[in-house]
Amino acid sequence: MTLSAALLDRLRRVRLLALDVDGVLTDGRLYFQADGIEIKAFHTQDGHGLKLLKRVGIHVALITGRDSPMVSKRAAALGIDHVFQGCEDKLATLRGLCQRLDIELEQVAYCGDDLPDLSVIKRCGVGITVPNAPDYMHTRADWTTERLGGHGAVREICDTLLEAQGHWSAVLDTYLHGRT
Repeated sequence: MTLSAALLDRLRRVRLLALDVDGVLTDGRLYFQADGIEIKAFHTQDGHGLKLLKRVGIHVALITGRDSPMVSKRAAALGIDHVFQGCEDKLATLRGLCQRLDIELEQVAYCGDDLPDLSVIKRCGVGITVPNAPDYMHTRADWTTERLGGHGAVREICDTLLEAQGHWSAVLDTYLHGRT
């Protein structure tokens, strides 16, 4: 994957990665058991990538239009403090979070896959979508990941952010030499 110099420059300034959930952290399909309980599948590599971002000081937020106990459980397991569910206006939610964190919208990378994400993708510093998103998302995003939502797209974003910000060598070194 080759990103433009201008996009890499914008990625260097990112202090917050905000993500939609269904279609980005999951494959977008909704699974329900016979008793009505919802089940979601999350990719473990995505989760590890989010932990790596937090280690280097990049904030992580989940902003989703649905309410799901599974999202709360996954966020808690990953130590994600900024979780917003049932959001009808994701841009307003993100603006409020940026104000609390003293971060400009230009310092946010956001990944979403459908119409409720479009206003955020257009106004944040780096708007990202996934290959399984509708075509109108691709034409308006700054970057489309190579991996599908729910299949490592978030890890691709995390690794690219770590590399763009100069953290990748230290991350590799930690795992190659067992340093923490």
